[in-house]
Amino acid sequence: MEKRHITSLLSQNFGKFASKEFPSWFQKIVNHSYVTLMGLDMSEFHHPSAYKSLNALFTRRLRQMRHFSMDGADFISPCDSYISDCGDLQGDYALQIKGMRYKTDELLGSEFSQEEKKSIHNGKFINFYLSPKDYHRYHIPTNLKVLKAVHIPGKFYPVNVPSLKKRINLFIENERVVILCEATNGKRFYIVLVSALNVGVMQVTFAPAIQTNASATQQQAYDFTDKFLDKGEDFGCFEMGSTIVILAERGMLELDVKIGQDVKFGETIANLLD
Repeated sequence: MEKRHITSLLSQNFGKFASKEFPSWFQKIVNHSYVTLMGLDMSEFHHPSAYKSLNALFTRRLRQMRHFSMDGADFISPCDSYISDCGDLQGDYALQIKGMRYKTDELLGSEFSQEEKKSIHNGKFINFYLSPKDYHRYHIPTNLKVLKAVHIPGKFYPVNVPSLKKRINLFIENERVVILCEATNGKRFYIVLVSALNVGVMQVTFAPAIQTNASATQQQAYDFTDKFLDKGEDFGCFEMGSTIVILAERGMLELDVKIGQDVKFGETIANLLD
């Protein structure tokens, strides 16, 4: 059996610490220290002392759902994040950050057909980097149908900007969950959840069989027939900061977001084309 990479073991051990419920007096110190150190804005969430573990704080839910456009043509940000790169795909080449190209065919893994991979060639891409201070849950960006999800085991290298600039094919090396979707305009796109150091788990609520940072070493595909999800729906979270990549078929999206921009879940970042 293939040995697990050291980054996987480190992330798993950190996950055990983060999930532990310490005595309330000590847990309050841990939570408040994290909030202060990372500069979390807790105005939309419960008080830090309300969370029984550091992981519960990481995966905190909004006290009230944010308002977002219900217009079917408006494509919203799935998360709170920093746009590390976005723009046009050159064939099957995307950028993990300026000057660092990678092949989307490799990112999507071996469980998608060449036809499925080619569907997004020369389309659009958006990279969302969630830092440790960000709200860690992710949401559906537009009304869609889920066609397939693939879990691809891998490494857990950091995905912050300095790391993106140093390590070629970082997204391809890291563990990820790739979700193939169909929008209401009939166009296809992928939501790719990319792991990072200390991201012990990437939850996918509509596919609970997917267990990330576990013992799996082989890619595993899950097919769906009637799985429809609504815009804004919560479909999981990172247990720490990480990255989401959206890869869209040509002619699907007109982007309204820029590299280096900070975005919030619910903010309109693109328009669905007819």
